[in-house]
Amino acid sequence: MSIKMICFDMDGTIADLYGVSGWLNDLRNENPRPYENATPMWDMVELAKALKALGAEIRVITWLSKDSSEEYKEAVRKAKIEWLDRYGFPYDKFHGVQYGATKANSVRKYLAEGESAILVDDNAKVRSGWTLGDAIDPTAVDLVEYLRRLVG
Repeated sequence: MSIKMICFDMDGTIADLYGVSGWLNDLRNENPRPYENATPMWDMVELAKALKALGAEIRVITWLSKDSSEEYKEAVRKAKIEWLDRYGFPYDKFHGVQYGATKANSVRKYLAEGESAILVDDNAKVRSGWTLGDAIDPTAVDLVEYLRRLVG
């Protein structure tokens, strides 16, 4: 099985949303500030190098804020894309999906028979539901080293 793509969650995986003071209150009040101000969880230069060396398609599949208006969902999408661009995260496609959505449904149709996708996500329930290849817990591994080992 060949690795066609690697899919990344954002919040708690590459962006430290939960480290932003008052993040939950802001989300409940439809303020995109935590998405704008989260710091990277990895050395983004080294992460980008490792991803580019892997040569796989890179997709971001991230949930939008729970129970939010359409306007706030758009503000969150915008803030997340701007964050990725600001920190130089090399992605090919961004999927901002409804909170709780099955992330595999965002990419399943892009995989041919025999191709797999790796998911990097801090949420154990999301990882356990990933059936398209390996699912990696970024809180349990050195993500940059893991990606470098994939290259060989």
